[in-house]
Order: sequence, then C-alpha cells, then structure tokens
Amino acid sequence: MSLHNAPLGKSSEYPDQYTPDLLFPVPRDDNRRRLGLDDGRWPWFGEDLWQAWEISWLRPSGVPAVAWAEFRVPAASPSLIESKSWKLYLNSLNQTVFSSPERVKAVVEKDLSSACGATVHMTLHSVDDDGEAIGRPAGFESIDDEAVEVAAYEYQPELLHAGGDVVTEKLCSHLLKSNCPVTGQPDWGTLTIEYTGPAIDRPSLLQYVVGFRQKQDFHEHCVETVFMDLMERCQPEKLTVCARYTRRGGLDINPWRSTEPGAVPSLRLVRQ
Repeated sequence: MSLHNAPLGKSSEYPDQYTPDLLFPVPRDDNRRRLGLDDGRWPWFGEDLWQAWEISWLRPSGVPAVAWAEFRVPAASPSLIESKSWKLYLNSLNQTVFSSPERVKAVVEKDLSSACGATVHMTLHSVDDDGEAIGRPAGFESIDDEAVEVAAYEYQPELLHAGGDVVTEKLCSHLLKSNCPVTGQPDWGTLTIEYTGPAIDRPSLLQYVVGFRQKQDFHEHCVETVFMDLMERCQPEKLTVCARYTRRGGLDINPWRSTEPGAVPSLRLVRQ
C-alpha cells in the first residue's frame, strides 16, 4: 500500500476553492490479500458510513451555508478514500458558489464515486435538523468489565475461541483503539459484534480487542480483520461487525461488515 503521495502526516495547504483532485484513493486489495482474500471476492456485505460535521459553501448571494452530511461508501468499492484528503476536499468547498444544496450533493457524490470506483450516496442535513439522537448501542452487552489480566498489548487473533450451544448475542466494547499507519496518531472507537453461533468466550474477546491498542491500520482494515478473525476462529453462522470511531477533523468513520445484507443504521455515540 503506497501512501507516499497522500497528504496524511504532511504539512498541507487548505485550499478554499473547489479542488476535486485532492481526493486520494487507497486500494483495498492490499489489506484483503493480507487476510487471505486474494481473488477479488470476500465473505461480507458492508459499507463505510462517514459522518461529516464541517460542510460549508457559498450561496449565489455570497452568504455562506453550513450543513452536515452522511456518506455511504460501498465495501465493494475498489478503493477507500484517505481521510485527510477527504477533509481537505470538503474544505475546498468553503469559498465556492453553488446554486443549491442539491447541486452540492450532485457534485460531491460524483467526485467521491469517481475517487473510490463505486457509487457513493450522500445525505445532506441542515444543522437545524434533529438528526439522530446521541445514544448507545441498544441491546448490546458490554464486555469491558470481564475479569481479565492483560500482559501484552499486541494483536493476538489466536486468543479468540467459542464453543457450546448456539446462541444469538449482541456484544460491544468501548475499548477499541488502533493507530494511524502513517502518523501513529490514536484512533478511538466502539466495536459492536452481533452473531449467531457457538458462544464466543467473552474474556478472550476482550483481550483480543485490547490487543489492537498498538496495531497500526486504517479503520476499515481493522473492521475487516475482526470480521475475518471471528469467522475463522469462532465459526458463527451469522456475523455483523461494526466500529464507530470518534471524529477527527470533523469526520467520523463507521465501517460495518456482515454476512447479511442490509444497512446498519446510523447512530451517533457519546464520543462522536
């Protein structure tokens, strides 16, 4: 995965005139080959839900408009979009005149779709909209207070195991932390796991999640790694993995991967 030309981790100018070339795609195939998926096929449905809280442009009168937006990027797209380049791109709208919010939506959807190689859907919201209330993962049981002792903070998929009767459970942990593979900056998130299968051992799952604490990877790659590790080592019949990360630069990224089709609903957590 080459990020030499990416803006991430570098001093950047912040253009305020529309500049679609700022968007920097990152091929997904490199990470998927690491997961043993090298034939262009993968065992999940999913998407990357982005929430952007700092969107602005100029109306024809010259008066600024502000909004927030949701973006849904298909997990089947050939590329993800590096987050700093996305932020710089959105900032480039700030001093650009658009005839209407609908025009903003059309232009941004076209640019993002072109960058990632698949259709990206954007929902533009007024800042006066009620939107989604801040909440918690409803119906999920936290594993964060399981009685474990942690001796190492390293990625250990071999810790995972499951057994016994088939159950249907919703589990979550607020202790997900990984690091940006370029800058080393921490990324914080809440991990949710919904599955049907042999009961996953919760203490070992907690130790596994904590093991991401020093792992360097993109948000999307972390979710795909968790999904594949659980499928291989716990063998659930059904599985949905989602991570809801805290925002950086006005953006939060919430990837989900599932054996089942259908969108995971948007949800704004306390830390978002």
